[in-house]
Amino acid sequence: MKAAVRYEYCSPSELEIAELPEPEPQPKEIQVKVMTCTVNRTDMAVLTGWPWIMRLFVGYPKPKRATPGTDFVGEITQIGSEVKEYAVGDRVWGFIDNGCGSHGEYFCTSSFENLRKVSKNIDPIQAGASIEGVHYAYNFLNKINLKEGDQVLVIGGTGAIGSAAIQILKSRNIHVTAVSLGNVEKVAQLGADQVIDGLLDDFTGIKQQFDAVLDAVGKSRFKICKPLLKKNGTYLSSELGHNWENPFLSLSTSFFSSKKVKFPIPLNVNKSLIQIEELLLEDKFKPLIDRVVSLEQLPEAYTYVGSGKKLGNVILSYLNKDFGLQ
Repeated sequence: MKAAVRYEYCSPSELEIAELPEPEPQPKEIQVKVMTCTVNRTDMAVLTGWPWIMRLFVGYPKPKRATPGTDFVGEITQIGSEVKEYAVGDRVWGFIDNGCGSHGEYFCTSSFENLRKVSKNIDPIQAGASIEGVHYAYNFLNKINLKEGDQVLVIGGTGAIGSAAIQILKSRNIHVTAVSLGNVEKVAQLGADQVIDGLLDDFTGIKQQFDAVLDAVGKSRFKICKPLLKKNGTYLSSELGHNWENPFLSLSTSFFSSKKVKFPIPLNVNKSLIQIEELLLEDKFKPLIDRVVSLEQLPEAYTYVGSGKKLGNVILSYLNKDFGLQ
């Protein structure tokens, strides 16, 4: 099989595409033939080992898996002798944030808590773009009590997390103001009630307060956004923050401030997949897709993702006539 490989933590330019033996499942594993997956910010951390804390989960001093890749849509092609929950031919999707090897044509896993069957009525490209970013968006938003009519500011409206958060919030009838560096029209199409072009205006100067501020790209700070929060409002960020401040602020503001910082740890992948599958089947969610690339284009795709310029999701597709798709 073809797969991306690196045996040490490295930059995108050092990632290689190689021929590897097809992995065989152990008794408690399934083998998945990958259809689609994304190249995302979590993948960048798995590839580079940065932030350094990722190495505690991905492998130290070297990555445990030579092939990166964290989310996937695929079909089960083999099952281990002790596997009862799945069968050959099942279509599955999932997200394993310390890496599963989906940037190769096949991988094996026993992490069933991080995957589930997915309807074959959902296009695999759309499904692939509805995993990593959506999972994080759900797990940020479910840590705050929002009700219909509340107001939320989303910073980074065109990222995978931000674009998903806007649509999830709108499905709950919450008023959304989004900040985007250009691409105002595209963010408005996602359903945002108001879009601020960060290239033209400083969003911190707006005369409005919000029940929550979600920094979906980790480019702001609590002290900057605090004036934008209503009393008892909440600031959430997708990143650790300057000098890893957000986990500590989450503790301190819970005791000493009416305006809180939440730093959620997104754990329940299975629940996220259930929720987004419902929205996809009801045609209430349309993932934002920047581009679709082949495995041979993967190093360049990683470089592009690392640039911070992508809009929504970059999809790696293995789809071919074997799946009846082009």
